[in-house]
Amino acid sequence: METGKVDVLLGLQWGDEGKGKVVDVLTPRYDVVARFQGGPNAGHTLEFDGQKYVLRSIPSGIFQGGKVNIIGNGVVIAPDLFMEEAKDLEKSGHELKTRLRISKKAHLIMPTHRILDRAYEAAKGKDKVGTTGKGIGPTYTDKVSRNGLRVGDIIDCFEEKYAAHKERHLAMLKALDFNDFDISETEKKWMEGIEYMKQFPLVDSEHEIHNLLRSGKSILCEGAQGTMLDVDFGSYPFVTSSNTICAGACIGLGIGPNKIGDVYGIMKAYCTRVGAGPFPTELFDETGKSIRDLGHEYGAVTGRERRCGWIDLVALRYAIMINGVTKLIMMKSDVLDSFDTIKACVAYKQNGKVIDYFPYDIEHGIEPVYQEFKGWKTDMTKITNEIQFPKAFTDYIAFLERQLETPITIVSIGPDREQTIIRN
Repeated sequence: METGKVDVLLGLQWGDEGKGKVVDVLTPRYDVVARFQGGPNAGHTLEFDGQKYVLRSIPSGIFQGGKVNIIGNGVVIAPDLFMEEAKDLEKSGHELKTRLRISKKAHLIMPTHRILDRAYEAAKGKDKVGTTGKGIGPTYTDKVSRNGLRVGDIIDCFEEKYAAHKERHLAMLKALDFNDFDISETEKKWMEGIEYMKQFPLVDSEHEIHNLLRSGKSILCEGAQGTMLDVDFGSYPFVTSSNTICAGACIGLGIGPNKIGDVYGIMKAYCTRVGAGPFPTELFDETGKSIRDLGHEYGAVTGRERRCGWIDLVALRYAIMINGVTKLIMMKSDVLDSFDTIKACVAYKQNGKVIDYFPYDIEHGIEPVYQEFKGWKTDMTKITNEIQFPKAFTDYIAFLERQLETPITIVSIGPDREQTIIRN
């Protein structure tokens, strides 16, 4: 029996590492691209042929004709936002209905989930997590408390199921004394989204994936957010509500761990974070502001300013360890092109003691220990081969590979599909 292969691609930092572009670059090597967790709080930006696209729920392999794209059971879907996103893609000439399949076991984000999101954040006051307000957390909460509404439910007696869930949410909002909302318009659009979703193949994705593997197909699993936002291993409680790490691909698609081959870990040449939560290498000075401006560090979905800082190798070593990363991909190297000095955090000082591992608590008493490098001071956006890299940059890559004990196989030097250097 012939069996295909499964590789996983995920972010190693706090999300926004540039996963969308990399999936698009890697997709030609695969037959199938499958999203395994997260929801429309993700924003994967792809640029090619002079066009810019932001994908929220749809896998980034959708632009490559003939590929199968699967939204897995670990994903949460907002039907209205899904419809908006899909119709935009169809308008720009990308045929979806034959390419995209949706797992019946994926959970639905209801309009009342978004209101609950707002209510919970308001109740937390100054301790708020800084969610995107898209209803992701409350949807995953319903899932684990066994109260969820799933894609498969839209096939039969849907109105009754929906009404029962809505009633329960309204009672919760009443108990929270949160009544500043009106969902009538959203609900109308949401129901249109439900009808629209019925036009797509709704599948038992675990069987689908198993059959594709049996017929020798290769699958790329696409994660959303980043490792440091994982609900178990991230900077809790300032995390997302799903498992963003490699193990999440097994759970979010129904794949046995022995099927996983390469794990591609994506990182930026520096660090960013959106929303609240600890960030050891954050810069509050002009350098941080320069990185934000040069890197256009604003959320693809929310437009929020991203917090910026130097690369954190302590957190990266930890992310590589728990994901079993085999190949590293470094994004946005070009953003640092003009800096005289580049810094990398190689250890933390915690309560006066130097540690090189990622501790339980990174919120209190953590001070980064930096190593400094001479900047390469070269515009790298036009480079087409690694032979053309300035020596200072080649030295920096070699240093990172030694520190992280993992090869950097791809270097991105700009947002376009073409600005990607595959290293030998």
